[in-house]
Amino acid sequence: METPLDDETPASTEGVEPREDLKASDEALAFLSNIEPAELQKCVFPDSLVTVSDSGKDLGMFRVTVEFARRDQQPCVLLQAQSHGTIDDAPCGTTVTAYLTSELGVLEEDYHEYIKLEGHAVNKRCHMVQQDGQMVIDKVTTVGEEVTKESVSFPMSVLRGLVTEGSNLLLMRLIALRKAVPENMTFITFDQGLHIVLTSFSELGLNLLEVGCETVEVFGVERIVQSVEGEPITWQCYFLDDGHLASRVQVGSPITMSCLLLPSQQEKGLEKIPLVWQEDMEMRSKFLDRKEELKADHASYLRQHPEIRALISDFLQFLLLRKPQDVFQFAREYFLPFASRQPSTPSLKKQ
Repeated sequence: METPLDDETPASTEGVEPREDLKASDEALAFLSNIEPAELQKCVFPDSLVTVSDSGKDLGMFRVTVEFARRDQQPCVLLQAQSHGTIDDAPCGTTVTAYLTSELGVLEEDYHEYIKLEGHAVNKRCHMVQQDGQMVIDKVTTVGEEVTKESVSFPMSVLRGLVTEGSNLLLMRLIALRKAVPENMTFITFDQGLHIVLTSFSELGLNLLEVGCETVEVFGVERIVQSVEGEPITWQCYFLDDGHLASRVQVGSPITMSCLLLPSQQEKGLEKIPLVWQEDMEMRSKFLDRKEELKADHASYLRQHPEIRALISDFLQFLLLRKPQDVFQFAREYFLPFASRQPSTPSLKKQ
């Protein structure tokens, strides 16, 4: 949802000086410079995982898509990641949209994180873009009615080996496809305070994981993100043989993101058999009868739930009031608090 920043109280703007001693390792820079087009081609696919608690309760969804695109007529890779769900009955979610070069350099990235607590909401938006040899970053944090703005910029010369929230997801796909993490795989990134910090990747080796009804071998990658203002954050991810993400967890968190079906099973479930029902008189008759039944059933349901019309009417009024550029994103964020609770599903177990 768009935040009316111009109507809020002014907030501070700070500059952050880069530390010259924090640099990506030679091994990390070599990895980025040696990415082949054929490797990127193998990374163009979607990932879908469910988010579950340690008790197996379904909390939401996590989805990543990677595709080739163009930005300002420049060929690039577009990565989009979305997670949404509830924590302690509070709707929350994260959206990342990143335009990347073939060496995972960030051309532009938008990061949005929110949680809707009782009585107020917390929104964090961070946008970074390359402009005139600089990486310009604008961050807006909204807590209830209080808005804080931060704007910083760094020369691109000090950001060699930068890995962001968006490029990190694609980087780990590439690592998983190679099934090896070079020694001293250390990059730079930004922490929550927009300071340059180190982030390192290491190999967790092979493991067994239950996906659906099968036990499969997965390759593990661990990422540690340092912080100037807090403790390091550690992520552990396990990937299938073809690079698909099978499990993702932040160490110390009771929440796990897990794959419920193997990609081959997901594709099989989406297969459709062509059906020319118009040429089958019996089937056409059944279709028309069923159509009338559904219309009557839907009309009855709407009469029993007048709040539906009110909800849609409120949404359209709010949409026309805000007039957002991205209608789909606006609708996603507007309806998220009303998302129905899904029945719990068993969590995946590592062997």
